Amino acid sequence: MEGYNQMSKKTALLLIDVQNIMFSYEGGSLWNEQQVLQNITFLREKAHQSNVPIIYIQHTDPSSGSILSKGKATWEIHRDVRPLPTDIVIQKSSWDAFYQTTLHKKLQELEIEKLVIAGMQTEFCLDTTCRRAYSLGYKENILVKDAHSTFDTAVLSASKIVEHHNNTLGGRFVTLKEVTEIIF
Repeated sequence: MEGYNQMSKKTALLLIDVQNIMFSYEGGSLWNEQQVLQNITFLREKAHQSNVPIIYIQHTDPSSGSILSKGKATWEIHRDVRPLPTDIVIQKSSWDAFYQTTLHKKLQELEIEKLVIAGMQTEFCLDTTCRRAYSLGYKENILVKDAHSTFDTAVLSASKIVEHHNNTLGGRFVTLKEVTEIIF
């Protein structure tokens, strides 16, 4: 894509499922919801300032009437991080952002070798996409450890799920960094 500086050419910011549905569950809210959203907003602004491509992954359920059907308010990307016209939005229908999408092809077109990853939901789409990116050859990925979240479950609190996934993914599939450590 034209306009991206040469220094940042090989890095992209990947924002996974930062959609309204994540902020509107009746059963509870995301762990550390406001701080995580602020951190994602900060990453987005920093990427834009550095001319780093931003790729939004948007979970889409093709069945009509679903709360994640295209066009529903719950399907929309959260207003605080809404994509600019120059950003890329890729829709997916599984936990893996690469599965049956154009993500890998788009990253190859942009000559991306490194992903900075943030978003939702830690133990599902975020985890699966981190592992798949590594398997596809993206070996220098960064998971922003304070810019992803999930919900409490009957077995574990959301904070423990985030901590566990940071520990499991970090050093194996991704490098862990805090939002303040991210340099584009």
